[in-house]
Order: sequence, then structure tokens, then C-alpha cells
Amino acid sequence: MDSGLGRHIDVVLGDEAKGGDGPDGRPWIGVLFECCGAYLRIYRDPAIDRYEGRCPECGRRVLVRVGPGGVKGRVFRATPR
Repeated sequence: MDSGLGRHIDVVLGDEAKGGDGPDGRPWIGVLFECCGAYLRIYRDPAIDRYEGRCPECGRRVLVRVGPGGVKGRVFRATPR
């Protein structure tokens, strides 16, 4: 049985949401994992140019790179490929 662990997930820009840095000052994005219907905030180390996380239910991996211009959205939808 294939659990899907370690697979990449395509991320599609979702609804905009007000947000900012987390309580400890780290930037974050919200991700809705369509594979299991789970929502998770993923925090980023300010020294790194990407957000990395896993679905809390099945463990599917998501990687979101930070581009030079960024985007206004803070909430994203991760859809399995």
C-alpha cells in the first residue's frame, strides 16, 4: 500500500488572508492539504528561502519557494499530483 509519504504536492494560490509573522517573529503561510482536508500553518526560518511542511494526517510533503516579488496571499491550497 502506497502511503504517499515523501511525495511532493503542487501548491495553488488560494484566498488571501491577513497574516504576519508568528508569535516568535517567523513568517508563516497557511496550507490546506486537499489530500486529507487538513489545515496547517507552516513557519519559515527567516534565513531560508522556502517553506517546508507535511500534511498532519498522511505526511505528504509540501515545499513553497519564496520568490523575489512574493505574493499577497498567505493561505494556499496543496493539491496532490
